[in-house]
Order: sequence, then structure tokens, then C-alpha cells
Amino acid sequence: MRITADQASGFAQALFSARADRTPIPPLTEGDPELGVDDGYAIQQELVSLLIAQGEVVSGYKLGLTSLPMQKLLGVDQPDFSPVFSSTIYPDGATLSMENFIAPRVEAEIAVVLKEGLAGPHCTPNQVYQATAGLLAAIEIVDSRIIDWQIKIADTIADLASNGAIALSSNLIPIDSFDPRLVGMVFTKNGHVIATGAGAAALGDPLAAVAWLANTLAPLGVTLPVGSVIMTGALHAMVPIAPGDIFRAEFAHLGPITLRVSE
Repeated sequence: MRITADQASGFAQALFSARADRTPIPPLTEGDPELGVDDGYAIQQELVSLLIAQGEVVSGYKLGLTSLPMQKLLGVDQPDFSPVFSSTIYPDGATLSMENFIAPRVEAEIAVVLKEGLAGPHCTPNQVYQATAGLLAAIEIVDSRIIDWQIKIADTIADLASNGAIALSSNLIPIDSFDPRLVGMVFTKNGHVIATGAGAAALGDPLAAVAWLANTLAPLGVTLPVGSVIMTGALHAMVPIAPGDIFRAEFAHLGPITLRVSE
């Protein structure tokens, strides 16, 4: 980490206030162009501490930048991650208000639910398979506290990997009869197909994505507990949303999930 603890705390406080006020701030990297990945995570940890002190509870994690195009866009060669808080988890069919976000987008994803804890630094996809209770159809609402999504890698990492909220299906599907890499998905907006994807878009394999997360968390002394929900990464490019929109992702094996948007 290049920045000091006080600097990390200051950046985190700015993001904390932006989340509370739903007022975006300039990119952190605008004021300090040298901010890097380690700096971003230092800021993220400070922000997570602020949110937990406010009463938030970590229920899982999300991965971002799991596709090569997004990695190339931000000039990185690995995904990023952030905790997911229980207050931001919604059921299938939920209606989310635009008022709760700044500049929201949506992505269809596969979520992994753990029946056993996982720990790195040598976690493998096979260990993830053994520890997985099943998969859920999911939609992630990504949001940025940075003005107009003008993000570099340190900005999005610090900003909880641009996490907004997630919606999860209630149908937990065991994975003993299909390959998660081959799970196809069709994403519609107001009844019109706007994207397609497959599980392999998430770092080549959703289970490999979870293994990467466990191994990346290990140096921080963090393990993935039983019951964790892991969002494994977008299967397509993020899509803007507007009041009145109805999004539906239909997954092979996993079934559908629907999300509605209000004012």
C-alpha cells in the first residue's frame, strides 16, 4: 500500500458520505493518479468498517471484472471483489427504487451458495464444488459513487467493487448433474432480449471464480463461512436501467429471476 492509513480513512469517509447522500464524488484517482490496487483495497477495508459500525452485516461477496474485456478496459489482469451486505439482498420479483442508487446498471450472474466453509491459499475449483450447496439465478445492481462512472481500478475497488444490490432466486439448484460453465442465460428488458451469456464468462468457470476469491482473501486472514453467497461475475456487459423497467434473466438448469424498477 502506498497511501497512509489516514489517507485511506479520508477516502473511505468521502465514499461513505456519497453512499449516504446518494451524491457522486469525483474519482479518487483524479486527486491522486497514483492510487493502485492495494490502495483501493485499503480504502475498501476502511469503508467496510464504517458500514459495519453503522449496523451492516456481511452475507457474502461479489466478484467484478471477471471478463477479459472489462479487465482490458481498466488495465488489469485479475478480478476484484467486495463484501455483500445483507441489507442489499432482495428476493426474486422484488421492486427496487431508483431513489436508492446514483447511476445503477444491471447484470445477470450466477450465485454460489456454500454449505461448507472455504479457505485459501490453495483452494481449488474441485474443493469449491465439494463445498457448494447449489447455484442461484441472480441479478446484480451495480452502482458507482464516482461521477459518471469515471472509474479506474482503484476507484471501483475502493467503492465496494461498484456494488449496489443483488436479487436472488429462491430455487437453490445442486450442481451434481450439470457443468456450471455451460449454463446458458438469456437476459430480457421489458420482454426484449438484450443480452445472452454462459457460466464460462465468469473467469472461465464460476467455481474457479470462488476459488480465486478464497485464495485472494487468505492473506487478509478472511475465510468464506458456511452459508456465504458468492456473486461470481457478470455474464454480459452491464445495462442501464430506468423507472418502469422489468428485467428477467432465464438460466438453463437454474430457472428465471425477475427484477422490477420503480421511481
